[in-house]
Amino acid sequence: MLKRKLRYCKVSRIGMLLCIVLTAVTLTVVKNHNKTSYFTSGNLEIGEENPTSSVNCTKIIQDDLEAIQSAKLELLTVKHRRAPRLTENDYINMTKDCFSFTKNRKYVLYPITKEERDFPIAYSIVVHHKIDMLERLLRTIYMPHNYYCLHVDKKSSDSFVAAVKGIASCFENVFIASQLENVVYASWSRVQADLNCMTDLHHANAKWKYLINLCGMDFPIKTNREIVQMLKALKGENSLETEKMPAHKEVRWRKHYQVSANGIQKTELDKGPPPFEVQVFSGSAYFVLSRAFVKHVLENEKIQKFLEWSKDTYSPDEFLWATLQRLPEMPGSVPANSKYDVSDMNSIARFVKWQYLEGDVAKGAPYPTCSGVHVRSVCVFGAGDLPFMLGKHHLFANKFDTDVDPIAIQCLEEHLRHKALYPEIHG
Repeated sequence: MLKRKLRYCKVSRIGMLLCIVLTAVTLTVVKNHNKTSYFTSGNLEIGEENPTSSVNCTKIIQDDLEAIQSAKLELLTVKHRRAPRLTENDYINMTKDCFSFTKNRKYVLYPITKEERDFPIAYSIVVHHKIDMLERLLRTIYMPHNYYCLHVDKKSSDSFVAAVKGIASCFENVFIASQLENVVYASWSRVQADLNCMTDLHHANAKWKYLINLCGMDFPIKTNREIVQMLKALKGENSLETEKMPAHKEVRWRKHYQVSANGIQKTELDKGPPPFEVQVFSGSAYFVLSRAFVKHVLENEKIQKFLEWSKDTYSPDEFLWATLQRLPEMPGSVPANSKYDVSDMNSIARFVKWQYLEGDVAKGAPYPTCSGVHVRSVCVFGAGDLPFMLGKHHLFANKFDTDVDPIAIQCLEEHLRHKALYPEIHG
């Protein structure tokens, strides 16, 4: 009798264990099925978010002149001007429910390919306004295995900061920089903002391979998979503009500059020469840097002295990174010889269309005429700029603005998302 009871108890325990295991397996299968169902369906495609629009993004991307002209005309209509825009308060309210926010805004929450998952990227994003631009940028470049540091200018409004915090709270791999700066145009504070994010990303328990810095008016022109493939092709090298310093720019680091209430001002005080007789090169604020390069910037004593020397100069972001890239001790650097100069056209970091270089491409001009407007001689892109831009080898482009041409951003979003989900269609 006792033996039968013991056998019964043993069978019952085995049955219970089997039941638990089967239940767990079933839940996992259902969960993964739901993930796959949500992820591979049209739920992730970014369609026209303004249902009253008659713009044909597919034809715009194909450089259809009639479609591009139609988009320009739509921007002038009363209907377009009255179209609702998401505000800071909208984002504050939406991000109170992160599940609904990420679902409704169509974030990609699962890696599309193993290649992408195995090659995480870090981003430093410096912003101060235009919350809709920031969120649309993040949505387009977001992958759950990447890392995103957001530096919010101390001058930003309370509602903007609250909206950014709300967005960041919905993702484990998106965070606000631990140290924030009052960013002044052309001053050291712009470099320090990136350095603060560099420090946070470097100290994070993460295995990212490359760091790309962005501002709120940048937008990708490649999918995450294409970015990964281009970064892998660098084989540990960096990609950024670094050229011989033009004589007219030398005053930027030969004189002492100081920040005042009116911005940055030049004084008549001469600066001493760069430490260690470093040759100063010209470049831009945009970079694609290996993790080893970033580690060296943050930990090498010689580099720290050069950073300190650069703090009272004008627009140090336009010579600092370019100069570090030519130092032989920096990982992935190139020699100081002029034959290794890299222009912004050759670097993959950023596509920028300068007004003085626009013209007839057939006659040798680097870019066609800007389809949007110009700000400080830089084209703020319109929808008509997309076909030429998407043929470039750069990873990102600057500048975009929803107040200038939201159609350009919408069409670019649609194109990149569709290309990411269905790469076989796009070749």
